[in-house]
Amino acid sequence: MLEYVDDLGDPRLTDYTGLRDVELRKSLEAERGLFLAEGEKVIRRAIAAGHPVRSVLTTERWLRTLDDVPEEATVYVVADEVMSGIAGFQVHRGALASMERLELPSVAEVIEKARRVVVLEDIVDHTNVGALFRSAAALGVDAVVLSPRCADPLYRRAVKVSMGAVFAVPYARLDDWFDGLALLRAAGFQTLALTPAADAVPLREVVLGERAALLLGSEGHGLSSRWLHEADHAVRIKMDPGAMARGVDSLNVVAAAAIACYELVTYGDA
Repeated sequence: MLEYVDDLGDPRLTDYTGLRDVELRKSLEAERGLFLAEGEKVIRRAIAAGHPVRSVLTTERWLRTLDDVPEEATVYVVADEVMSGIAGFQVHRGALASMERLELPSVAEVIEKARRVVVLEDIVDHTNVGALFRSAAALGVDAVVLSPRCADPLYRRAVKVSMGAVFAVPYARLDDWFDGLALLRAAGFQTLALTPAADAVPLREVVLGERAALLLGSEGHGLSSRWLHEADHAVRIKMDPGAMARGVDSLNVVAAAAIACYELVTYGDA
């Protein structure tokens, strides 16, 4: 159903309010049980993952690309300048969609059949979370587990950066950080704490068991001392011997995660 809207303040567009205000968006999305998907490819992936469409916001020239949006969804059509006013920039991927959230499964459900899992501890940047999901999906990780304070994978920036990979990899959020690794150990997972510490074992040299969980820490401080201490192995990415001389002692969490996910899956299954 098409509805044409020409006013930024139209109450029909309230799902799209304050796109540039992170804190406002987080509170609105939690209160209304929604998230925003940007771009027709991401919207399709969200629909394929089972998320109902509340509404779609687009412009006249992108209507043809949205022919497969469910007929019961309302499609709001606005002028380019209205779209830019709402988003704060030109939406180059054509559309925004307000989608309903689904109830998250429990950690036990998500890891039940998984062999290779990534666990994120307090990674708070939405861009990083989206990029981590994209790496996990591309490299064959079975599931992602989030600590309670991790950023929301369904926040618009995370969804956009992941190119919809947040819908491709099952994930769940821990209820308890302090004893968060106990559930993984009880399920038979070998826990691997990724750290740049020189005394850590290169990940590709660790003999992995049937089930392994890679632990990744926050952007600034890495893993907490508790999780580092509780892990079965402290592991690192083997860097070039001359890296320190060039002033490089570690990789950022996204680059490190991509390499580590590759090694976790490739060497673990060798």
